[in-house]
Amino acid sequence: MIRFGLRLALANGREALLRFVVIAVAVALGTGLLLATTAGVRALDAQVGRGAWLRGQPAAGGPAADPVVWAGREDFFGGRSMWRIDVGLKGANPPVVPGLPRLPGPGQYYVSPALHDLIATHPADQLAARFPGHEAGIIDEDALESPDSLVAVVGRTPGEVGGIPRAHEVTAVSTEPLKIPTAAMDLVLSVVAGGLLFPLLVFVGTATRLSATRREQRFAAMRLIGATPRQVTQLAAVESGAAAVAGTIAGFALFPALRAAMAAVPLTTERFFPADLSPGLPIAVLVALGVPLGAVAAAALAMRRVRISPLGVVRQVTPRPPRAWRLVPLVAGLVELAYFIGRKPETSSGQTAAFLPGFLITMVGLVIAGPWITMVGARLMARHARRLPTLVAARRLADNPRAAFRAISGVMLALFVVSVATGVITTMNFERGVRYSDLAAVTMDQYVGPEGALPQDVSDRLRRVQGVTFALVLHDNPEDGPASPSSIVACADLARIPQYGTCAPGAEYAQIWSNLVGFDRTRTGTGAATVWPAASVTAEQIAALPLDSVVVGLDGTAAARERARTAMGLAFPDYEVPPLTDLERGSNSRTQMALFQRLADVIMLFSLPIAGCSLAVSVAAGIAERKRPFSLLRLTGVPLRALRRVVALESAVPLLAVAVLAAVTGFAAAQLFLRAQMGYTLTPPDWSYYALAGLGLAVSMAIITATLPLLSRVTGPETARNE
Repeated sequence: MIRFGLRLALANGREALLRFVVIAVAVALGTGLLLATTAGVRALDAQVGRGAWLRGQPAAGGPAADPVVWAGREDFFGGRSMWRIDVGLKGANPPVVPGLPRLPGPGQYYVSPALHDLIATHPADQLAARFPGHEAGIIDEDALESPDSLVAVVGRTPGEVGGIPRAHEVTAVSTEPLKIPTAAMDLVLSVVAGGLLFPLLVFVGTATRLSATRREQRFAAMRLIGATPRQVTQLAAVESGAAAVAGTIAGFALFPALRAAMAAVPLTTERFFPADLSPGLPIAVLVALGVPLGAVAAAALAMRRVRISPLGVVRQVTPRPPRAWRLVPLVAGLVELAYFIGRKPETSSGQTAAFLPGFLITMVGLVIAGPWITMVGARLMARHARRLPTLVAARRLADNPRAAFRAISGVMLALFVVSVATGVITTMNFERGVRYSDLAAVTMDQYVGPEGALPQDVSDRLRRVQGVTFALVLHDNPEDGPASPSSIVACADLARIPQYGTCAPGAEYAQIWSNLVGFDRTRTGTGAATVWPAASVTAEQIAALPLDSVVVGLDGTAAARERARTAMGLAFPDYEVPPLTDLERGSNSRTQMALFQRLADVIMLFSLPIAGCSLAVSVAAGIAERKRPFSLLRLTGVPLRALRRVVALESAVPLLAVAVLAAVTGFAAAQLFLRAQMGYTLTPPDWSYYALAGLGLAVSMAIITATLPLLSRVTGPETARNE
């Protein structure tokens, strides 16, 4: 029976071979992406675990060791985040940390390979001078989150390290990873995987239905000549299982290329190590066995009508039309999101529990409501039809809207996910963005803490740094309030940099933001036109106020930025907040949002063509199954172009209608989430969203169009005579 089934699958003409190839290709793509997704989740877990020691958390039950004063803090170089750990040894037996032979003493430091390369290729006054002493070695890759990680472990005296904010003593360093970031990123990767895999599952399901009617008729004929239901089921399982096995093997062969692509993309702001991108042996075995078994089970289920009766395949009636109740889950999901406007939970876990079910219910509701919406659209199209192709296409869609919707349900969910992501990210970037285009120089500020005064020689040293245009000292504003600027500046100093505004007439001191610009994107008086409000303080009061920050202006070059950052770090070795430019502040969140947007774009660019392939297979199957009716229509005088229009309308109308529905629903869900979570109003996406959506739909339509020449080949007069 197995040999006979393989012969039916591979040696039963072009139609059978085409079906075999289409199923194998669909399964290969699905298998490759499934392996890539599981590998990404495992790589994320490994990445978080590798960097757990960087937090310097004390570990309970560790081996006895002399205490070490530990202070971890962030720094920047070239727009990239760098993690610096200062350690002060209190004995000859310090605790063991991953990646180092031992912790460095005063005058020594260890660096990651990527940071070592930067130090070697840049002048000392831009980077190396930040680390006193000499390089003692390289941190092993096993202790780093990424090949691009910038990490330095700097040895200093216990007293020096103790002056850094949040310094603490440890005798053993914990290597237990935090679970919260892993869970959050796992959720993101799972959503991406769903957006990619669901269209592929639809593609696989559509491919298995290719020539389903003719196959059922063939198996029914076998039943009539004596084949048992078990034998028919075995033949169907062998046909589908053989294609699934071939596709699974091809998917495993495709996985290395997908892994290389994932290793090159910083999904978490830093790249994964290629060795970490592995699904693991248990998952690989599960995929290798589960995919073919799933295909076999689907084939056996598809033969249920033939098992019931060999004549069951000819007793076909129009399916019952979908009911309006299918809209209830979709509306319920949106209502659930709207409920939390003004009722946002306080904790992050509570917010996840509040909003995630709403999005999931909405996605399920879209799938449930899709057939009913397709039917309503088809009936409206039939009511206003003025030509034969439109009427025929509308009637066929209305008779079986579930089949018409099934092929494009994947693209609907993908567009929904992309629309939600684009709406949220675009709005957050707009609301939290600050305009800097009208400034004459790039500013960098250094928070110096609430205590102390700035020695005059520090200001002089900063002004002498090549590329620095000014150095400004700001004090805390005692009148600081929710809408008041945070700092005070001397008007005499502000007069030297008029591009940042002026004082009110007669004022000696002014209230100003610590970055000289402010953070309100709706502000109209940016730059030289700004008149800062006067500060009601005297020179004696200013001298008693704590320092807020030191701000330097730069000529805009990268070299000047890093020289100034190094000089400020040396001037304030106990800094807590590193010297930052305006655009670097919040760069991690902007980078993360940009990466999420990139993932959303990948979903759109990948899923829309896959949906087009599903439609193409569905169109080809529909043409093959209806070649006799189409042939008879041609014999009665219906032109071929009219038949092509019928097929095109049957495919294009559901695709375009579902695309609009998914986009509108996605933006509606994004608006509800933004109002509930942040109080924002949805900002329309920029042209790139529409360009990507249009490109994906155009590719899908092109794939559908490529199937239309099949009509002229299968609808000739000989078909009407032979069928």
